[in-house]
Amino acid sequence: MPLDMDWVMRAQANTSAIERRAASLPGRRSVKKDYQAAWLCKAISLIDLTTLAGDDTDARVRRLCAKARKPVSAPLLDALGMTGLTTGAVCVYHDMVPVAVDALAGSGIPVAAVSTGFPAGLSPFHLRLAEIGESVAAGAQEIDIVISRRHVLTGNWQALYDEMAQMRAACGAAHVKAILATGELGTLRNVARASLVCMMAGADFIKTSTGKEGVNATLPVTLTMIRAIRDYHAATGICVGYKPAGGISKAKDALVYLSMIKDELGDRWLQPDLFRFGASSLLGDIERQLEHHVSGSYSAGWRHAMA
Repeated sequence: MPLDMDWVMRAQANTSAIERRAASLPGRRSVKKDYQAAWLCKAISLIDLTTLAGDDTDARVRRLCAKARKPVSAPLLDALGMTGLTTGAVCVYHDMVPVAVDALAGSGIPVAAVSTGFPAGLSPFHLRLAEIGESVAAGAQEIDIVISRRHVLTGNWQALYDEMAQMRAACGAAHVKAILATGELGTLRNVARASLVCMMAGADFIKTSTGKEGVNATLPVTLTMIRAIRDYHAATGICVGYKPAGGISKAKDALVYLSMIKDELGDRWLQPDLFRFGASSLLGDIERQLEHHVSGSYSAGWRHAMA
């Protein structure tokens, strides 16, 4: 849709109220026993299993893809009565897209590529657009782009809109996740306005962080972003997805995020096409919790390694 500057400038964020609400969330919902196991299996299906390290190799990515196909051991799944459980996607750097596409062939699990000069987003703009095209051509079905933070910090909303719209066009049929790098945007009001601008310009998802910032996904930021999503859906009828990334490593934290999404957006957003966790270590802790549910004891962490 065209950039609606009146709507953008009306967006505000009552920081103290948001922080109070966020602080109350961990104690508002509690699920136990079979219900908790079911929610944790749901969380697994929403994970973008990720490796974004400078020392990534073909073998590491193939192991990650094997884990995405079978995130939990077969005996544990049998005990839980679960079948066909996979992660939501595998997220890698561009160079690893062909390897991941090959390793996931026939699984139905999409490959996501981080793009546009990730994580800083400061490479020349034409190269950022070209990088998107290269990743799509290599088989990536989802592109995680990073916005130029300076546009938000200087209030240049038109520039942010134009940038996002061109990136959206470059993605073609691939889904685009706009990474706001919320830890570098200064205020929750900036987060709310940047969320709206990216949605107006065509983002399929808005995402908190690259995972490389000093502050990544937090509950106040999440509440701000998903309420922007709720307002956008109410005004346009368009469903935009949400992806918290960075710092979510415990099963109990995943449950808080899922309960917040259910309360604020509803069950429709508890599906992989509208919600993802950007994480890897989270899967290991969820496995340990599921094994405790089945056996009554916790297993050693090394039993649930990505490899």
